[in-house]
Amino acid sequence: MEFNTFYQELQNSTEMIRALLSGVAPEAARLKPSAESWSMLEVVCHLYDVEREDFREHLDFILYRQNEKWHEIDSDRLVTERKYNEQNFADMLEKFFAEREKSLAWLKGLQNPGWAKTYTTLYRTISAGEMFACWVAHDNLHIRQLVELRRLRLENITKPYNLEYAGDW
Repeated sequence: MEFNTFYQELQNSTEMIRALLSGVAPEAARLKPSAESWSMLEVVCHLYDVEREDFREHLDFILYRQNEKWHEIDSDRLVTERKYNEQNFADMLEKFFAEREKSLAWLKGLQNPGWAKTYTTLYRTISAGEMFACWVAHDNLHIRQLVELRRLRLENITKPYNLEYAGDW
């Protein structure tokens, strides 16, 4: 596993997320394409929660806390339970980016981590390297989601203009 490559990808995705959320008004951040889909605010709240309670925490379990019990994350439940779409958008942005900086500093501070080390949960066995790779991939999943939400926002703010000339979406 190439730590520096994964680390750089996490840094890059942080800046992509920052750019995708820039200039979005709080009311626009709450808009949902459908009742089942997430708003930009819900994405940010989710990213904040998994930054603290999932990826960094579970990677630490794998590397250093083998005797502790793994806790599952139910992202769909947390959206409603923690009332993501009612949170303050600016505050949640600040909280997520602060947590990401903590994660990046924590990752940089790892001393000779055993990327092949594994942890067995109720559902599967996962290595530290795989957890780090999934962290990077998880960012990309939500970057794609934010791009889709920005497109929807753009369609709303450019009405009544037709966007077909821009190319197929």
